[in-house]
Amino acid sequence: MHQRPVRVRFAPSPTGGLHLGGVRTALYNYLFAKKHHGTFVLRIEDTDQTRYVQGAEQYIVDCLEWCGISPDEGPHRPGKFGPYRQSERKDVYRVFAEQLVSNGHAYYAFDTPEELEKMRTDFKSDNNPSPQYNHTTRMKMCNSLTLSKEEVEKKISDKVPHVIRILMPDQEEIKLNDIIRGEVVFHSHLVDDKVLLKADGMPTYHLAVVVDDHAMEITHAFRGEEWLPSAPVHVLLWQFLGWSDVMPAWAHFPLILKPDGQGKLSKRDGDRLGFPVFAMDWRDPKTGELTKGFKEMGFLPDAYINLLALLGWNDGSGQEIFSKEELIQHFSVERIHKSGAKFDFEKAKWYNHEWVKKSSTDLLLPLVQELLSSNQIHTNDELLQTAIPLIKERCHVINDFLLQLKYFFVDPTQLDTEAVKPKWDEKKSAFFQSFVKELESLSSWNIEEIEKCFKDLSLAQGLKPGDVQLPFRVMLVGGKFGPAVFEIAQLIGKDATLRRIDTGLSSFNI
Repeated sequence: MHQRPVRVRFAPSPTGGLHLGGVRTALYNYLFAKKHHGTFVLRIEDTDQTRYVQGAEQYIVDCLEWCGISPDEGPHRPGKFGPYRQSERKDVYRVFAEQLVSNGHAYYAFDTPEELEKMRTDFKSDNNPSPQYNHTTRMKMCNSLTLSKEEVEKKISDKVPHVIRILMPDQEEIKLNDIIRGEVVFHSHLVDDKVLLKADGMPTYHLAVVVDDHAMEITHAFRGEEWLPSAPVHVLLWQFLGWSDVMPAWAHFPLILKPDGQGKLSKRDGDRLGFPVFAMDWRDPKTGELTKGFKEMGFLPDAYINLLALLGWNDGSGQEIFSKEELIQHFSVERIHKSGAKFDFEKAKWYNHEWVKKSSTDLLLPLVQELLSSNQIHTNDELLQTAIPLIKERCHVINDFLLQLKYFFVDPTQLDTEAVKPKWDEKKSAFFQSFVKELESLSSWNIEEIEKCFKDLSLAQGLKPGDVQLPFRVMLVGGKFGPAVFEIAQLIGKDATLRRIDTGLSSFNI
């Protein structure tokens, strides 16, 4: 059989922010497409209009762009397989739903919500605590299997609300070859008669995903394992519609688990434990609620996709830091794990720290400028370009640059006096008063001169340079952090250094 060009799709619903698991699904699809010189498609599954959220589609597009995994085709980059929003393909689905009814693979169901509720109550038992619309109940309900042909036609002509349900075969084994899990076998009598077309004419996910994957010539259907129980319905629909020969290859990705491994990671877990589970901040227009995003917390896109890729996959080499190009080169679906992957925020920060360390100043500069500017700190590029390489190893996320760079541009407003006062005495106070006079008389302001002046004076006054270096650091930066203290003094300039020593003396001498 002729091998078709690889086409994969990421098909989110526009219902809010993109969760870690959703972005990882998009990433794995993207990596597979790029490795096989294929096409990565974004399809918006907006058939459930009750859950549609304004702005969510644009957010999804922006998220993927920030991650560096923009689709080749989609609503914002139309190709020849559009439209790429399911709501715009509405007319297509009824044709196939009616075809399934004609061929005896689906049926009309006219049950009211009250009748469905009554069924769930009447058929409830210890063995069957939550009855479903299936082979045991369908013949007791109001549908085209139990009504005469005339009754069905009258209801339809009278526009009685109805859905179209798949007729699940009885006692059949439905087999699916999953690239990650191998052969998976389902028993048809354990699967209910899923609704394919809703009363409003919109398809459910089950019908739409099959019709659209066929129309868009999708060759590989990759999605989260939460869709595995629905797979038998989809396999049957490919068969019933006569498309078995072009059914895509399947893979169901493992869940991303809570840090303790107990269950699927949720937004609530992130809020509770203080880390984001979304790629970017998302404010729900209905509730006004803000989700925390990795972008806003200061993660680099390269680090983010690196850590996501290794949440459930590795290439077997032990390598952990991968560029996007390396991920494309090494990625294979076969090496995705079957079991869930625990999300560890400390490990996520480790990945970002590694990427911050290896990032160029040119890459970091605009991100740091934006951070400082949003905190009302006025900077100059020359000083920033010098300071970033000095402190980036201390920064796990971009937001850490605020603390580590702020003192280069503004005097510290608070000093860590507790770090200094226990060992502060008259001798040290006298040293800094003399040091100010020495610095004032320096003809050239550079590290060597400042350090020589500091060390010569401390020895002359019977002090070890180390004893007065910590107070000097706290005076300049506000705390016990930062690069070499004499380098800081050189970069902030003579006036700022003298001013900060003076402030420090006032604080420590109280």
